[in-house]
Amino acid sequence: MKEGPRSVSRIAAPIKNLAQRFAYLTLVLSTIALMFLGKIDAVVVEKARVVVTDSMAPILDAVSRPVEAVNKVIQEAHDLYALRVQNVELKTDRERLLQWQAIARRLEAENETLRGLLNFVPDRDPGFVTARVIADTAGSFANSLILNAGDRVGIRKGQAAVSGEGLVGRVADVGRRSSRLLLITDINSRIPIMVQPGGARAIMAGNNTGTPKLVHLSPGFSVAAGDRVVTSGHGGAFPQGLPVGVIASNDENGIAVQPYTDQERLQYVRILDYGLTGIIEMPPTETGGARPTDRGATHR
Repeated sequence: MKEGPRSVSRIAAPIKNLAQRFAYLTLVLSTIALMFLGKIDAVVVEKARVVVTDSMAPILDAVSRPVEAVNKVIQEAHDLYALRVQNVELKTDRERLLQWQAIARRLEAENETLRGLLNFVPDRDPGFVTARVIADTAGSFANSLILNAGDRVGIRKGQAAVSGEGLVGRVADVGRRSSRLLLITDINSRIPIMVQPGGARAIMAGNNTGTPKLVHLSPGFSVAAGDRVVTSGHGGAFPQGLPVGVIASNDENGIAVQPYTDQERLQYVRILDYGLTGIIEMPPTETGGARPTDRGATHR
């Protein structure tokens, strides 16, 4: 019983050695035979090739999938990099176009007024100070920002603050090195505005949400979604024509305005000095000094 496997191994060993010795010669002869067979009967060879291809197709498909997945990942990485570069370029173009858009809208509004006023005297160019937002004090009862510039660089209470897109708010409090900016969405904000086209006048009232409401709309006027909203200049607090936003909706809940400026992304604002006092004019100080709006020149 124990001699059986040994006997088989003794018989198989010479056969295995012989097969290994003549394996290469066997393959060569098989190739030559297949070549002659292909010359003699092409139909049989074609059928055999189809059968072999069909048999190998699942294996080839399984092998190709990882390669395809790697190529797909590489292509997606390349596309993401291209999109990143394009996104940076588009952001730069958007900021530049928004600045030009604000200028164009203001010029359009000014042009409409000048057509009927040939003797119009244009306002002087405003001075300005660019300040950085250092704190956001927005909450349930107030929407305001803290800026890193105060009266030592010419900022005065009541001055308008704008971004590249449009009006942000007005200066509410001023210190030596800082100031507080009351946003147009604050519940205490009331801004005289004009809706274009049409010239309807109203007051834009903040409500501590992202969409202030229009109140006291001029009788006989109607507004529609998409109409532009700019400052009217009434009251002397803001100059005329500063872009504010667009009409977002006009329904039973009132007329909502969507501001141009995204207040959550503000980093820098420009404080404008038009030399206006209006409703914010203040009496002289106890020391006999001039009013805050008369002290010093605003930096450019």
